[in-house]
Amino acid sequence: MATLVSERVGQFFIDHDRLEYTEYGAGDRWVVLVHGQLMPRRMHQPLARAIAAEGFHVVTLDLLGHGRSDRPLDPKEYSMTAFGEQVLALLDHLGADQAVIGGTSLGSNVALEVADAAPERVRGLLLEMPVLDNALEAGLIAFGPLMFAARFVPVSVTALRVLTRAVPRGLVPFWGGIVLDTLGQQPAPMAAAIHGIFFGRFAPPSRRRRLIEAPALVVGHPRDPIHPAADAAMLAEEMPNARFVAARGILEWRLRPERLTNEAVDFVTGCWADPRSRRAAGS
Repeated sequence: MATLVSERVGQFFIDHDRLEYTEYGAGDRWVVLVHGQLMPRRMHQPLARAIAAEGFHVVTLDLLGHGRSDRPLDPKEYSMTAFGEQVLALLDHLGADQAVIGGTSLGSNVALEVADAAPERVRGLLLEMPVLDNALEAGLIAFGPLMFAARFVPVSVTALRVLTRAVPRGLVPFWGGIVLDTLGQQPAPMAAAIHGIFFGRFAPPSRRRRLIEAPALVVGHPRDPIHPAADAAMLAEEMPNARFVAARGILEWRLRPERLTNEAVDFVTGCWADPRSRRAAGS
C-alpha cells in the first residue's frame, strides 16, 4: 500500500515574475525535481510521491514559461543559467541550505547549472536524459519547427491549445494528461522559451562538469535521438562521483517505473545518509 504524504502548492516571485511549485512531505531533507522542456511540473508527481513517502521533503517546480508559472516574452528569461538561478531562488524561498537536485532532459541540464553555480547547495544530482554534445542536431530538428510555428503560424499553436484544454483531464490516463498539458502552449512565450534555450549556453562545458563533486545518478535511454544514452554515459564518466544507469527503454520510467524509482529512492537516501556528501557539497 502506498504511503500518503501531504501535498501543498506554493508560489514565489523573481522580480515581477511568479513561479509556482508543489511540496510533497515535510522535513529538512530536501529534494527538488525539475521538468522537461515545455512540460509541467506535474510530470514528476509519481516520483515525488514515492520519494516523499520515504521521509523526504520533495518540491517540484514550474520554471518560467512552463506549467502554471508566468510566461514572459523575453527570450533572455529562458537561458539555462536563468533557470538555475530560479532553482536557487526556490531554495532560498524555502529556507533550504542544501537539496538533492534532479530533473529530466531540460531539468537535468538545469540541475547541472545549479551544481556549477552553487556546489555548496547541492547534496546530490539525480539526472535523467541530460542533453549534451551528441543531442544538438536532433534537438534543433525537433524543436526548430515548433519555434517556427509559434513565431510565424501562431494560430496553429493556439488551435492546438484550445483543443487540448477541451479534454477533461479526469477522462485520460495520467501520462495522457501530461501530454495534453505539454501541447497546450501559448505561441509567443513558447517561441521565446525555445529561442532562449537553444541559442544560449546549453549546459556547463565539459571542463566545468568535471569539477562537480556532488554524488550523481545519471539515467540514460537507449535509442533516444534527442537524449542519447551516449550523453548520459559521457556525463557519468566526466563527474568523479557519478554512476550511470541504463533504462530499458525510453518509456520505462513512465510506464514501468518501479526499478528506476527504487534506484532514485536509494540514491537520495544515500545522499542524505552519507556525511561525505555534505563535505563534497561544501568543498
